Amino acid sequence: MAIEKYVGRPDSRYDNEVFDELSVLAENCSRINPELYNKYEVKRGLRDISGRGVLAGLTEIGEVHSYIIDENEMIPIPGKLFYRGIDIDDIVEGFLKDGRMGFEETCYLLLFGKLPDRSSLENFEKLLAECRTLPGSFVRDIIMKAPSRDIMNVMSRSVLALYSYDDKADDNSVKNVVRQCVQMIAYFPLLAVYGYQAYNHYHGKNSLIIHSPRDDYSTAENILHMLRPTSQFTKLEATLLDLALVLHAEHGGGNNSTFTTHVVTSSGTDTYSTMAAALGSLKGPKHGGANIKVVKMFDDIKENVKDWKDDEEITAYLDKILNKQAFDRSGLIYGVGHAVYSVSDPRAVILKEHCARLAKDKGLENEFNLYAKVEELAPKVIQKQRKMYKGVSANVDFYSGFVYRMLDIPVELFTPIFAVSRIAGWSAHRIEEIVNSGKIIRPAYKCIAPRRNYVPLDARV
Repeated sequence: MAIEKYVGRPDSRYDNEVFDELSVLAENCSRINPELYNKYEVKRGLRDISGRGVLAGLTEIGEVHSYIIDENEMIPIPGKLFYRGIDIDDIVEGFLKDGRMGFEETCYLLLFGKLPDRSSLENFEKLLAECRTLPGSFVRDIIMKAPSRDIMNVMSRSVLALYSYDDKADDNSVKNVVRQCVQMIAYFPLLAVYGYQAYNHYHGKNSLIIHSPRDDYSTAENILHMLRPTSQFTKLEATLLDLALVLHAEHGGGNNSTFTTHVVTSSGTDTYSTMAAALGSLKGPKHGGANIKVVKMFDDIKENVKDWKDDEEITAYLDKILNKQAFDRSGLIYGVGHAVYSVSDPRAVILKEHCARLAKDKGLENEFNLYAKVEELAPKVIQKQRKMYKGVSANVDFYSGFVYRMLDIPVELFTPIFAVSRIAGWSAHRIEEIVNSGKIIRPAYKCIAPRRNYVPLDARV
């Protein structure tokens, strides 16, 4: 390959021709025969063929339960999710019955291992309110001066920049890390919303509106207050956003971003580097970005399916999506299926129930019914066409994007709001990794490259 014909040109860094050729070389030397994964019994994705994850650690923070073992046979059951041993259904029922927001007490539970009493909860809410102020000039110097089209990128950069404002950035004592994590929980809504406002102004050519957070508002209320030009929202809207935050706050130690938190923490690095790495994981469309794909897929379905009540027409179009003939031609029905859950995802079950109330309030019952219809039909389509080792069902991403859209939250903020929630779980897992001071996490990779001789430079072809 003659790279020299490209080097030195003004646009050589972005030249398509040179990188077309280089990408072929990189791809060819990176391809591994799929049969070798079976030969060497590699558990790809750290999961075995039955779908069970490879046990990589222990945790007391979150538990995902989706099957029972009976005479060495896995029997799928409706999914259950526990935060510190408490069923998520009971947590949600508790604060909704009281007419309260639940995210703050969920953060307390995840961080400190127990539900707060009234006084502890009030004091924790006050602490979060006091921390809900970014360092002086941070918004102007860090967020506004380098606006990005991707808000997850803004959040990652901002988190790394916060390192420079912390005199104890590298102090990994539990006391200091707890302080950093509480501040992060308070900062994340501001980083997300202000990052979007900068994008909306500089890239969208719209008015720049920056609302300061209010001490008397919860996290969910502050997001809606800071995001909307009028700062107006209904109690039902805030309740649904708060519920989404609670349901996304934690999902066991094995999900990609939380495992990233454990891996990076185990190296001994600082809190800011750890959380930036977790954000990078969550940004991926296979993880936190999945709800965006669901919303776009439904836009496509609404455009191409004429009768939203016709099971046969919907099924036929889902067949096309699965056969790579429609939507993004990936062959995936987004929002259906999960690495762990099979019969049901408890988060999707809860969110669906309350999503129906918001849809009725917004006059979007027909669209909600379409979602429910696809939720019913998609698993049948998938099971008919694909060889499955376990069942499939709607996951939390299936309804969360619809909820955010009904709340007039821009699609650019879907994944950042996931991060606003999941920082609570990441924080608890970082502390757990530090307290138990485990070994640096380093799984094995087998090299299958054949041995070769070194060739002198002048003898190479």
